[in-house]
Amino acid sequence: MSEPLVNILDLHLSLVGGAGAVNILRGINLSISKGETVSVLGPSGAGKTTLLMALSGLEKATSGQVQVAGVNLTTINEDDLARFRREHVGVVFQSFHLIPTMTALENVSLPLEFSGCVNPAEQAEEALRNVGLGDRIDHFPGELSGGEQQRVALARAFVVRPALLLADEPTGNLDRETGRIVMNLLFDLQQEHGTTLVLVTHDEILASRCQRSVRMIDGCLREDNGVVS
Repeated sequence: MSEPLVNILDLHLSLVGGAGAVNILRGINLSISKGETVSVLGPSGAGKTTLLMALSGLEKATSGQVQVAGVNLTTINEDDLARFRREHVGVVFQSFHLIPTMTALENVSLPLEFSGCVNPAEQAEEALRNVGLGDRIDHFPGELSGGEQQRVALARAFVVRPALLLADEPTGNLDRETGRIVMNLLFDLQQEHGTTLVLVTHDEILASRCQRSVRMIDGCLREDNGVVS
């Protein structure tokens, strides 16, 4: 198996609310190889999305380590975390998270502009053509269907060639057929770019398309065939 891209070691993450600290992640250990596809299953509230937040550096570990692409996310500052996300991570959300006042082209160009790309519009247009939206580049999100908006989100996530793609219930707001088309596209892009994929889903059939599945239960992670942590 190839060299690990992700190493999570004894990860604990607690969030403080009105009732005090809540333990969300409880001693997670997980290693993911470069180019591997891993699905994360589990009931709502089990900690699946929090795990993705920790992998992107948007939530800091209470204890333990999160290493991605050789970077220890638990020891670097916010500026370095922002730079890390810009250079290494793509994210696809259930609710698309497109900027409504920007066209499809402008939405996809944005991460390229942040990374200092000299021709962001040209690369963004190519990315949109790759997801079948070459004729929709000047449309705003409100003028696009849900499936089209998610394809824009895919183009935006892949345009910077991230080492790690995090997908959080990417078909949750789509009907079954549209979701199937979007996920076929996601896996095609993942294979084309050799991207490591971590996919959070409730869909067992979708999860089975990944090379490996793990289950989150009460903040602990288990392989389908045994305990991880």
